[in-house]
Amino acid sequence: MSKVIDIVEELVTPITEDLNLELVDIEYVKEGKNWFLRIYIDKETGVDIEECGLVSERLSEQLDAKDPIPYNYFLEVSSPGAERPLKKPKDFERAVGKRVHVKTYEAIDGEKAFEGTLLSYDEESLTVEYMVKTRKKQVEIPMEKVAKARLAVSFS
Repeated sequence: MSKVIDIVEELVTPITEDLNLELVDIEYVKEGKNWFLRIYIDKETGVDIEECGLVSERLSEQLDAKDPIPYNYFLEVSSPGAERPLKKPKDFERAVGKRVHVKTYEAIDGEKAFEGTLLSYDEESLTVEYMVKTRKKQVEIPMEKVAKARLAVSFS
């Protein structure tokens, strides 16, 4: 699957760059009997349906020409939404001061999931402030222990 994602990234990156869009993420997953190729794009002011359609159209042409995917699949191009994944260093840098949800590969302080404010980030670790009952707590999470991270919707 990572080979497919690498090939798709090579194909879609020039398209998103040409349109001044950011490639946020690529997923190639099987759900039930169907395969899905999901491309998540964004820009400072958000993306609209026309931009998603344009990327989808251009990428479809590239995929048809190269034919790198052995199965039938559904192509979906969309915004990452409010719960945007955090994968690249710039994603984490932009998220400092925002609510995040982080899952770890192994327990830290007895927990494998943390939701709170991202206080700091560097290439080695990130620090999240979260609530335990009625008091605030901070945890430093080494980057090699981060399994998944995303922005979290805040209900305040």
